[in-house]
Amino acid sequence: MVGDGPFVGRSVPRLEDAPLVLGQGRFAADISFAHQAHMRVVRSAHAHGRIVAIDFADARASAGVIAIWTAADVADIPPIDFRLTRIEGLEPYRQPILARDRVRYVGEPVAVVFATDPYIAEDAADLVTVEIEDLPEVMTADAAPVEFSAGHSTEAAVVRKGYGDVAAASAAAHAIVALELKIGRHSGVPLETRGAIARYDPAGDVLELYGAAKVPHWNRDALARMLGRPASSVHLHEGHTGGGFGVRGELYPEDVLACLGSLRLRRPVKWIEDRREHLIATNHSREQHYRVRAAIDADGQLLAVDGEFLHDQGAYVRTHAVTVPDLAATMLLGPYRVGAYAMAGRVRLTNKTPCGTYRAPGRFESTFVRERLMDAIAAQLGLDPAEVRRRNLIPAAAMPYARHLDTLGTEMTYDSGDYAGLLDKALAVAKWQAVRDDLKRRRAAGEMVGAGFAMFVEKSGLGPFDCVHAAIDTAGTVEIVTGATSVGQGMETVLAQICADELGIDYRQVRVVHGQTDRIAYGMGTFASRVTVMAGEATRRAATKLRSKALATAAHLLQSPPEALELVGGKIVRRDATQGPSVSLGEIASTLNPGSKFLGDLPDDSAPGLAAEGWFESAHMNYPYGIHFAVVRIDRDIGAVAVERYFVAYDIGKAVNPMLVEGQIAGGVAQGLGGALFEEFRYDARGEPICVNFADYTMPTAREIPPIDVLISEDAPSPLNSLGVKGAGEGGANAVGAAIAAAIDDALQWPGAVTELPVTPPRLRDLLRTKVR
Repeated sequence: MVGDGPFVGRSVPRLEDAPLVLGQGRFAADISFAHQAHMRVVRSAHAHGRIVAIDFADARASAGVIAIWTAADVADIPPIDFRLTRIEGLEPYRQPILARDRVRYVGEPVAVVFATDPYIAEDAADLVTVEIEDLPEVMTADAAPVEFSAGHSTEAAVVRKGYGDVAAASAAAHAIVALELKIGRHSGVPLETRGAIARYDPAGDVLELYGAAKVPHWNRDALARMLGRPASSVHLHEGHTGGGFGVRGELYPEDVLACLGSLRLRRPVKWIEDRREHLIATNHSREQHYRVRAAIDADGQLLAVDGEFLHDQGAYVRTHAVTVPDLAATMLLGPYRVGAYAMAGRVRLTNKTPCGTYRAPGRFESTFVRERLMDAIAAQLGLDPAEVRRRNLIPAAAMPYARHLDTLGTEMTYDSGDYAGLLDKALAVAKWQAVRDDLKRRRAAGEMVGAGFAMFVEKSGLGPFDCVHAAIDTAGTVEIVTGATSVGQGMETVLAQICADELGIDYRQVRVVHGQTDRIAYGMGTFASRVTVMAGEATRRAATKLRSKALATAAHLLQSPPEALELVGGKIVRRDATQGPSVSLGEIASTLNPGSKFLGDLPDDSAPGLAAEGWFESAHMNYPYGIHFAVVRIDRDIGAVAVERYFVAYDIGKAVNPMLVEGQIAGGVAQGLGGALFEEFRYDARGEPICVNFADYTMPTAREIPPIDVLISEDAPSPLNSLGVKGAGEGGANAVGAAIAAAIDDALQWPGAVTELPVTPPRLRDLLRTKVR
């Protein structure tokens, strides 16, 4: 039983699930229109080369083929622009929607085929022959930069972050601890691949795009600019989304081509990505190579951290620009006090699939680096890993804590946190000492087992704004229209819970509309763990205005001052009366309808309709934080790592729906385990991708996912919003690589053994052979 409110803070069932469990979901592939054309992309089979010729005569002659385009046919369409973290000089590295003169990675779109049937389109695409003169491939960011285009090298940018005097701090240090660390290339692999269904309505001169996700309003504006149309004439529509994880919903060449096809061909165009395309064309992520140093005093306190990393961006700079290396460099310090800091991230292009964000972008990588550094300091000084961390944690009394660094257009100031308090709480709940004692006993009996942990700070609630339209109809149902989107995280339920508590109604009376650019003019979308913070607060403000308007109207109808009334169970009643007149929200909505005979009796400022708009603006992100614990067992014979137990303690200020938070953390841990132990996009020396199916790109299954225990802490509510909430979407992934690495070290009884992720069986066997020698 759900029962009465309040609903915030309760694990009530999700509102989103009914159509999904009943098989009534509407995903991109489910959307079709009459007379639609099907689009198939002809992709490069070469990693790097000059396009000599494209022959599509046989393909064009095939029955059912409507049109075939190459770069010459779309020369008037500019490259896709940047959405985040634009810096000067990146424009030459943007990707054209079809390759011009040169191909730069296997999978790059070279031509598109439009046909009356998807199978005809695929067969015709196979008939297109592309003659390419091979050029030297660059397959690692470690290689010296070469020419990308005239006047531009393959080092597209250098991101620099820092403060203080690193040289002076290092000169005064008791010791310098230096590490070289690598994170492998992997990315989000949603159950649903990408899709774009474009339809042009000449009667209304409106271009519609279905299959939108994540940031439909930004994509609307970008498409309008690229296609030379008013933004008001481009409508994007989000349906159900089978996973997002950062890779879905960005603007890709295929989205633009489908829209352009519909405009030119004057018929709907449908494109659905297959799995091989997804693995070679959708954004990759993560691959970075670090050289980092820590200057410490005799007690292990951090005097300075400095270093450099190479960020393998792939063939082009896509919509995220330098977001990932910027976040990595800015957030590397985590929860620790550091006297001076300097980090340079070199963004280098290679002949691989372009990169973008993936759940906890830049933080999965930099947390691995930072926590490896902390473990190395502990080992060098003979300190307990928990103790060396405790000595360096920012104290709760120092909050808010200015980092003197910036990212995503905001100054990084930790808004609240008690890092030491969470460490003590987590160690107690995890029974850490008992776990270590048991593992010591098992190692003595011959097992190769170990445990490790890692601390982290996340970011959430990225602004600058969110807007919500709220209205109550004559049946008393509340409709919330938001520019945020749903990628499966439960945002409809969360916004309904927040709204319901403000209005004193059941959260199931709230309907949330999202991802429809024709329903709300402004929207920032869903990324950076922002929805609960930004859209949640905007929803609360809109609902508060609705409540005030309802009470003011009821005061007139009931002849009582507003302060003498209260909203209970969807009705407004007198506070001091057990019985007496009442008026429902639906009746108030009827009273406020245009043309209502009662409307003229209300005060002059009573606008028609029981509706309100809520805006929330924020110039700063907020910062949840947590700890991951892992227990692992190593199979010496095959080099496999079995994760026996996983525990996450996470402080998010206030959990609107704890069940959904736990689900987000569990999902993040599963993806983090993929990046820590299994998943890696690999290429041969000529740039041919090796991992183009699930036989070669190995993802964890239910068999590899351990029991995941979650402690949700609410000790540090955010002062930046009235709900005190922080985001929960990325903390589950953030520290997995770091915790698993520490646990493997412990199992091997070899501090600092793990220097590269993922720890695949071949890499672990190499470590075991080295240990034996």
